[in-house]
Amino acid sequence: MGRPRPRPALPHRAPAPMPYFTSGRLELSVNGRVLRAEAEARTTLLDLLRGAGIFGVKAGCSTGRCGACAVLLDGRPVASCLTLAVRAQGRTVLTIEGLGTAERPHPLQAAFAEAGASQCGFCTPGLVLGARALLEAVPSPSEGEVRDALAGLCRCTGYALPIAAVLAAAARAAGDDR
Repeated sequence: MGRPRPRPALPHRAPAPMPYFTSGRLELSVNGRVLRAEAEARTTLLDLLRGAGIFGVKAGCSTGRCGACAVLLDGRPVASCLTLAVRAQGRTVLTIEGLGTAERPHPLQAAFAEAGASQCGFCTPGLVLGARALLEAVPSPSEGEVRDALAGLCRCTGYALPIAAVLAAAARAAGDDR
């Protein structure tokens, strides 16, 4: 298998002070558009997004174990069912709706479709977003790195086809048509 590859350092993110918040107005970027919404302190990012009509974010286990609610918050995968909406104030959220369209799918979406990498399809958006975060950090990942990045984002797959799809998308991006 060879030597393990060290993970690249994630971009530095300074801790942001969080003011006392009971309810109020939030403003964040979602899929390249500003979202302004009212939220209570206990509102999750999942509830905020679904309330805004963004239904690619799925409500699954509500415990952060299934991956169906995964989104990218400032480029990092998070379980939106466990993330308070107030934590997204002033930040950038990417959901599957912001990645590509039916007419122009993102290369990862195309690779997942070509590989048949969805079983039930419920957690596929989280898998694709997790893969995108990985490829942003490691453009040519090993199989082990892909497996590590996707671990926990789906409860029904054996990960063979999603891993193959991510590796194929990475190879295409590198100009190596496998």
